[in-house]
Amino acid sequence: MPRFSVIVPAYNVQSYLHACLESVLSQSFEDFELIAVDDCSPDGSGAVIDEFAARDGRVLALHLPGHRGLGPARNAGLDRATGDYVLFLDGDDTLVPGAFRAIADRLEETGSPEVLVYDYARTYWSGETVGHEFRRHLAETGPVPFTLDDRPGLLHVLMVVWNKAYQREFLAREGFRFFPGFYEDTPWTYPVLMTARSLATLDRVCVHYRQRRAGSILRTTSRRHFEIFDQYDRLFAFLDARPDLERWRAPLFRRMADHFTSVFTARGRLPRGTRAAFFRRARAHYRRYRTPGPAPKATTRLRHALVRLGAHRAFRAITAARGLRTRATRRGRAVLRGLRAALLQVHYRIQLLLPVRPGHAVFSAYWNRGYACSPAALEQRVRELVPGMRTAWVCAPEHAHTLPPGPRPLRPGTAAYWTALARSRYLVSNVNLDRRLVKRRGQVLVQTQHGTPLKHMGLDLRHRPAAGGSTDFAELLRSVDKWDYLVSGNRHSTTVFERVYPAAYRTLEYGSPRTDVFYRATAEDVAALRAALGVPEGHTAVLYAPTHRDYVTPQPRMVDLERVVTALGPRFTLLARSHPTHGDPGRFPEHPRILDVSAHPSVEELCLASDALVTDYSSIMFDYAALDRPIVLHTADWEAYQAARGTYFDVRECPPGAVARCEDELIDIFASGHWRGSRSARLRAAFRARFCPYDDGHAAERVVRHVFLGEPPEALPAVVPPGERRPAPAPGTPPGTGGPLVPQRTGAGSPAVS
Repeated sequence: MPRFSVIVPAYNVQSYLHACLESVLSQSFEDFELIAVDDCSPDGSGAVIDEFAARDGRVLALHLPGHRGLGPARNAGLDRATGDYVLFLDGDDTLVPGAFRAIADRLEETGSPEVLVYDYARTYWSGETVGHEFRRHLAETGPVPFTLDDRPGLLHVLMVVWNKAYQREFLAREGFRFFPGFYEDTPWTYPVLMTARSLATLDRVCVHYRQRRAGSILRTTSRRHFEIFDQYDRLFAFLDARPDLERWRAPLFRRMADHFTSVFTARGRLPRGTRAAFFRRARAHYRRYRTPGPAPKATTRLRHALVRLGAHRAFRAITAARGLRTRATRRGRAVLRGLRAALLQVHYRIQLLLPVRPGHAVFSAYWNRGYACSPAALEQRVRELVPGMRTAWVCAPEHAHTLPPGPRPLRPGTAAYWTALARSRYLVSNVNLDRRLVKRRGQVLVQTQHGTPLKHMGLDLRHRPAAGGSTDFAELLRSVDKWDYLVSGNRHSTTVFERVYPAAYRTLEYGSPRTDVFYRATAEDVAALRAALGVPEGHTAVLYAPTHRDYVTPQPRMVDLERVVTALGPRFTLLARSHPTHGDPGRFPEHPRILDVSAHPSVEELCLASDALVTDYSSIMFDYAALDRPIVLHTADWEAYQAARGTYFDVRECPPGAVARCEDELIDIFASGHWRGSRSARLRAAFRARFCPYDDGHAAERVVRHVFLGEPPEALPAVVPPGERRPAPAPGTPPGTGGPLVPQRTGAGSPAVS
């Protein structure tokens, strides 16, 4: 008997069904059966089901003799189910990787409840993934299992069948079946939640709910939307037969009224000329099932009153008026924003007429995402080495917590921000500053970039539309012309930067300031970082940090981390960090030895806390090489990445360590010990010699002394010979070794690597 029976009804979903079924069969948790029901679909859905059934014995193909509808198709699958739990998935939706494992673990943790409710996210044709506003009701806090009386807020979560796991014995005992017609989820989900003697929640996205641009039931104009009234008749008939559930009548009555008004106002559902009839039916149902209860908020009371009166014209007029008010409010806000922006630009122009302040410096990084990267290292050294210099950091409010004591926070777009840009002598960033910046005589702009370039950058993206996108290259060059200094970590970076960002700036090939912290940490610092991240003592911590793919949206999962960590064994922990531009929910599977560190503000601290790095084409490899710890490259999509973005050299030919061309090779590299073998050490040494020639812990000091203090190059700190450098001791190194950790602030490193 399998743990799960997954039922997938299919009707006119041939374009999406392959992805749906593949998302089930590719789950790392394999104890399930997949029952795919062809509801006599006129397209190729039945053939797709047969194809999957032929190749995988876990797939049972059911072909109904005639089209019966979504509810009866689910019933047909339910009749054949043999699993402990039943899950439903629509043929155009998908499971996220690791969903079954997360569901199975949560069921075990919560004592095998009769129903488990899990999270979902909407995925749009544009590639955007959006969570829902009621996910707070899925929090895993409080006693478990529970009943609906304990958590009535669950009624606010979308009433669908496919975000729950149902105990099959529970469904059989209560005799639950689906009814035909549109909105068939209504007389199923409410009774299930009310009847279940034990419920639990899983606050993890397990389903991607596809929002089709056309073709879905909710976007179909049809009189069949009137079937919603039959479904609520069935729901209240269920309540009539269960007097013990009478307490739920009032909440369900309010939900019914809200549901009617949402269908009435939805564009494109009701055919022309049927709205009055729909509203009359809604009024009849309102009067038939009206149940006193707590008073809702004023706007809801108004809507319900109009339904009770059958005043569909007044309802439409009020709805239209509210829409006009909303649009007017938006326009008014836009006008105010425009006026504010204009006034700020007037303020900026006035500030440009005032003298430059020689003792002021402004720093920023990554489009104002926090205290990070080489600008953070430089700001810290400026405060240490330059007497009287007042520093400020441009930072969005949500990242203000990353700032250490010292620099003054500047909120982008404020008067203080424009004053600082206009009058500060020094401007330092790792990206281009506001395009409206006017570079003044006497101002010094330092550009640090954010890593050694492997992928194509700057003007080299002109002929790579997948990566260059809508880049305005003329504007890019205007920004580059404002640079006075460009900080470079090595000769490779210098030659690339000077070609793809051509201008009259001076290149300071002094090393990468953001790696300075690697040479100032102690074994105690490393141990403290690991403990704060939750790395178990004695475990080997592997940092997994992939880069962005320009050639595909949404971003693909290049590695099945759950499979990898299972194969490596119980003494390995993965620190999984997605690229900072990726914010999709459920990015990594939930597993006790997979720690999602994507939100951690300092990638340098993650490097210090790890024993090894797994990456692909990210510039993090060049920084990590300075630590002299093992690096493994995973280059499964090299050809696609090379075609879309392009690289300046084939990193597989001169890698910083072992190279895996597929997931199996990645596992084998760790299982065999090659990841830290002698050959990997030799490759790393050659890579470090080529790309880390000046990374000795003094790069920021060299830049600060030259730019801010005016010291000539010959007076700057000499580069420490490679043989004499002592980067932070690797985990397990005896305490007391290494240099002191400069207080760059815990959580204050580069949150993004390219």
